[in-house]
Amino acid sequence: MFHPISTFIGLRYLRGRSGDRFSRFVSYMSTAGITIGVMSLVTVLSVMNGFEAQLKSRILGVLPQAVISQSQDKTLLTPQVPDFISQLSSQRAPEPIVRSEAVVQSASQLTAGLMIGIEPSENDPIENHLIAGSLSDLTAGEYQIFLGHTLARSLNVSLDDKVRLMVTSASQFTPLGRIPSQRNFTVAGIFNTGSDVDGQLMITHISDAGKLLKFNANTVSGWRLFFEDPFVVGELSNKTLPEGWHWTDWREQRGELFQAVSMEKNMMGLMLGLIVGVAAFNIISALIMVVMEKQAEVAILKTQGMTDRQVLAIFMVQGASSGVIGAIIGGTLGALLASNLNAFLDSLGVALFSLGGELPVVINTTQIFIVIMLAICLSLLATLFPSYRASSVKPAEALRYE
Repeated sequence: MFHPISTFIGLRYLRGRSGDRFSRFVSYMSTAGITIGVMSLVTVLSVMNGFEAQLKSRILGVLPQAVISQSQDKTLLTPQVPDFISQLSSQRAPEPIVRSEAVVQSASQLTAGLMIGIEPSENDPIENHLIAGSLSDLTAGEYQIFLGHTLARSLNVSLDDKVRLMVTSASQFTPLGRIPSQRNFTVAGIFNTGSDVDGQLMITHISDAGKLLKFNANTVSGWRLFFEDPFVVGELSNKTLPEGWHWTDWREQRGELFQAVSMEKNMMGLMLGLIVGVAAFNIISALIMVVMEKQAEVAILKTQGMTDRQVLAIFMVQGASSGVIGAIIGGTLGALLASNLNAFLDSLGVALFSLGGELPVVINTTQIFIVIMLAICLSLLATLFPSYRASSVKPAEALRYE
């Protein structure tokens, strides 16, 4: 379809003649609009990717990503991890975990949160977020606890202070009535993930958590799984488990948050995509003006043997070239702006965070390629009607008054 002569003439029309100043201006503005739209879309999507990745690392890196357990969250602890569980954990070997909702009380405050009991290890995700204490200090029988810095500040406690943990799931009858299982714990560490998890999460040794929940030595809540990408739980949760086993994952506690982030990202992409669409369809007006100016030339080309399809290709090349140039330049500028966004804001004296920090930016080359290709496709689509009008020119009518 795109014969070389059609490509040659289409590119000549793209440059225009010195007398065609207005049509060239409209064409350049269409290209500039696509460039700005694609650049803005790439930059905003890179920042949204950064926020999403930061949430994944800070929240889902600390919370249990998925837990496979038996009935009533009471699972028999075996020396070897069941094979079907090992096959599901892709990042590292599954680990036993004890978990429960709990109430924590200090001398000045009372609040609720999530208690998890773990086997301390050097490569535990919480180790990267500790700001006080060491995970190796978490020993069985000492009843020590690690708190998020927001929770510690709310309780007005620091290292070596005492807090009382109470769990209603292990309540017991006494002469005073039914009371929850409770015990004093010593604050041995404080962590900071930079998210709302810091106001809810409490970490202790697995055996101490089990004793608080009245578990025997061979009982845990379940097996904790680890993944490279926590979002794979949507697919893995559909797999059939042996009878008596059930699956729970982070979506029960944080699913709404990530759905909101994903929706916001999609809406931002849609709104900025509309800008690209408007700029692409500005090509229609520019091409219609060119077709009206070039009717005589098109008629002459047809009298010299050029077919309707070749004439159609001329104006498609001219219009689509604006889209290709704008999309490639916009994608390149968008990637450069995103990678240097924090330095650019600093040079302008813009401080988005009162306590310092930078915008998280993750540049996805596949995403940029898709944005560029969509902009090019929209530009190509916008050329169809004007190009068809040009190919429909009748030489006798166009040259009648020439």
